[in-house]
Amino acid sequence: MQRLTGKVAIVTGASAGIGRASAKLFAQEGAKVVVAARRAAELETLVAQIVSEGGEAAYLAGDVQAEDFAKALVDLAVSRFGRLDIAYNNAGTLGEMGPSTGISADGWNAALATNLTSAFFGAKHQIPEMLKQGGGSIIFTSTFVGYSFAFPGTAAYAASKAGLIGLTQALAAEYGVQGIRVNAVLPGAVDTEMYRGMNDSQESQAFVTGLHALKRIAKPEELARSVLYLASDDSSFVTGTASLVDGGASITRT
Repeated sequence: MQRLTGKVAIVTGASAGIGRASAKLFAQEGAKVVVAARRAAELETLVAQIVSEGGEAAYLAGDVQAEDFAKALVDLAVSRFGRLDIAYNNAGTLGEMGPSTGISADGWNAALATNLTSAFFGAKHQIPEMLKQGGGSIIFTSTFVGYSFAFPGTAAYAASKAGLIGLTQALAAEYGVQGIRVNAVLPGAVDTEMYRGMNDSQESQAFVTGLHALKRIAKPEELARSVLYLASDDSSFVTGTASLVDGGASITRT
């Protein structure tokens, strides 16, 4: 049985990685999907693939830092598919890396705008539409970095992603009585463009792999299955959580 039959979902950061894998899985599980990212060509290819497999999807390219874009995504979901039930606010960036005393104001603000403020804008416009359906599920992509431990040189990334956990809890407490669940998924290392950009040598990749109890990094499809759980009614009594999907990185000291 498909777990998202009759549901409509928004997925941001869907041009690659976890977002792309989640959008495809949502569609396979019966959802009609609106996908978003900056790269239109990749979104067009993704929508074509979903449609070729019998699903329904639409895309809108734009910048998640803009509140107007968050509203436009909700408007597209409603105009095209009639409702909104699920939102996976996944878009993110590593931002400016390096010693914290050297991070520029622009670099700091850009990381917060992409990783945290965009998620707030998304939820701000998604929640009113979900309330019309009697509830829904909102999911954010945070990270184990800045939650269970952190790396030097990641202040903007860690702070912005940690902020998502506070946002998750505040929204879950505020809207739970109205049937809206809000959760954050906290991946460990995942084989994505972002991961490879941060770890561009065999030595770095070996080090990061060793941090995990499973002694490997995740595939995007593995994270997508955890996101599906939070999106579906399988998690009907789960809200306000920071859900670690980190391959045991948080508990490993060997």
